[in-house]
Amino acid sequence: MDTSRGQNGIQLLLAAEQEAQQIVNAARNAKLARLKQAKEEAEKEVAEFRTQMEADFQRKLAETSGDSGANVKRLEKETEEKIQHLRTVADRISHDVVDMLLKLVTSVRY
Repeated sequence: MDTSRGQNGIQLLLAAEQEAQQIVNAARNAKLARLKQAKEEAEKEVAEFRTQMEADFQRKLAETSGDSGANVKRLEKETEEKIQHLRTVADRISHDVVDMLLKLVTSVRY
């Protein structure tokens, strides 16, 4: 009886060891599955964040580009108006300036 009892004890130990190994394997597989799920969730959050940041960047870029484009057009218009004003004034007074210069060059002072 001692031998059968010993055999039973060994069988029980082997069964317990197999059960423990199955539990460890199940826990390891569950851990790997959870890590994979966590990685996928993190990648999804990163992608959403990147998409949101890219959209914000593009919106701000469009706002500043729009403003910049409007500012450039406004400045070009103002510059053209000032140039036209200077040409008008120069045309109006150029004859008087030429006369004054000729008078100063041709008059002799002692």
